[in-house]
Amino acid sequence: MNKALSLLKKIHIHPLLWVVVAVAIVTAHFIELSLLLLIIFIHEMGHAAAASFFSWRIKRISLLPFGGVAEMDEHGNRSLYEETVVVLAGPLQHVWMGALAYGLYAMGIVPEYWYARFFDFNMMVLLFNLLPVWPLDGGKLIFLLLSFRRAFPLAHLQTIIFSGAVLLVFAFMMLVVGPFTLNVLIIVGFLAFSLFYEWKQRRYVFIRFLMERYYGNQGEFRSLLPIKVTEEEELAAVLERFQRGCKHRVIVKQKNGKEASLDENELLHAYFAEKNLQAKMGDLVIPY
Repeated sequence: MNKALSLLKKIHIHPLLWVVVAVAIVTAHFIELSLLLLIIFIHEMGHAAAASFFSWRIKRISLLPFGGVAEMDEHGNRSLYEETVVVLAGPLQHVWMGALAYGLYAMGIVPEYWYARFFDFNMMVLLFNLLPVWPLDGGKLIFLLLSFRRAFPLAHLQTIIFSGAVLLVFAFMMLVVGPFTLNVLIIVGFLAFSLFYEWKQRRYVFIRFLMERYYGNQGEFRSLLPIKVTEEEELAAVLERFQRGCKHRVIVKQKNGKEASLDENELLHAYFAEKNLQAKMGDLVIPY
């Protein structure tokens, strides 16, 4: 009960949403808007409830004029299992909502018109969120999938590029097939801005990922993944090979043919605490 109340306290309604509500009332579309907002709200609460179950830090649950978002204060160091569950928890809400709506319609409680409206809205929100475009749920699933085999910054960048390509195809299809309405234009513009902002912030996102790792705010590691380097490789370049969900042991091949082993925490300490931003791996090896 306390967790449920704490989630409700984090709900934030964007000021422009009230303008949309006012327009809906004037144009006699208030019930349709209410159904759409209810679906979006339950979707985002699904994300938030799953995140709360795993004790994630939830910043707020925002209802926007064109959708919603559950903002988390996590930075890529939770287990891939947890992240997958949290991402899927939103789309899964549409399953029981659709089943409940059909049940109420079959029992004659809900008229056919409003059932059809709810069904259309429910499917629209579900399918749109599954588009493989960041920051939609589909885009986040792409990021998680790429993170299984790729370093964090590379997976992040490839997600942004792939999302941009999909968004272009989506916008072209809407332009050709239609209808390319004002709502579609606003949504495409919002997604394009989100991708551009994510691309501009990619270095900051990576540093936050490393900081969370350094200060111990990571989930369970799924495997131990050694990273083999030479003495001449720079610390910053080696850190860019870190993967989500993996504990790294860095093996430094020295000029004399011997190998030295460094724990990933030694690299992070050198980077954040000692500020050895230009250090080479050979500088971190303690001679015996």
